[in-house]
Amino acid sequence: MRRVSAQVIEDWQLYSQLLELQAIQPQSLLLHPYKTIRTPFEWDSFFLYKRPYNGVMNLNQATFTTSAPKLSRCPTESIAEVAFAGRSNAGKSSALNRLTGVNGLARTSKTPGRTQLINYFELDEAHYLVDLPGYGFAKVPLKIRQQWERHLEEYLRDRKALRGLIILMDIRHPMTDNDRQMVEWSHFIDRPIHILLTKADKLKRGAAMASLHKVEATLKTEFPGITVQIFSSTKGIGVDEARQTVMNWLTSD
Repeated sequence: MRRVSAQVIEDWQLYSQLLELQAIQPQSLLLHPYKTIRTPFEWDSFFLYKRPYNGVMNLNQATFTTSAPKLSRCPTESIAEVAFAGRSNAGKSSALNRLTGVNGLARTSKTPGRTQLINYFELDEAHYLVDLPGYGFAKVPLKIRQQWERHLEEYLRDRKALRGLIILMDIRHPMTDNDRQMVEWSHFIDRPIHILLTKADKLKRGAAMASLHKVEATLKTEFPGITVQIFSSTKGIGVDEARQTVMNWLTSD
């Protein structure tokens, strides 16, 4: 018999008592309403209940979990996740590596468009970071690119666990047609959005701030509520601010 922690047994007993008192419905604590948990061993094995956030989650705990070709293959146990999207050469993988402090977590490539799946990185207790397929100038066949776009649209529209979307744009030429399309669609379906203007180290401070202010003005006029900041994976510019945004989303009710 394998060992089960006291906390698991305590949680399971409380759940059983509440069910007996008819104080809750089975699906109110379970992520999978069709699974009956009869013992603390099952409770521990399946982790199907929504644990409260205990304050110890850290982005540097990120580990690769799985890759999904479409929404229906995404992890069912996810409670909250923050997704990262951007043009294929916007530095998305580098940003994920820098934000988590885990070198090589997301694979970087000199060939844009290598991220072809929805990649999941687990943090703690079914909280995830999600690396979405790059859009824009990916050097892939048109048919494949259209398939990515369809799955990306489905994910953004229907993924219930999605708490927020980080959109990465090259600070030297932000708000391209592809970027604007992503912002418009995500804003239309009322997803929280935070923009990272990446590669800020490529510009002098004055030029970087000018680009930031220009994007801020556009957002204020056309997409109120969306926030933006400058960011550099190489120099660490804006890393703490971006981390705070991600953590706020992941731990919000």
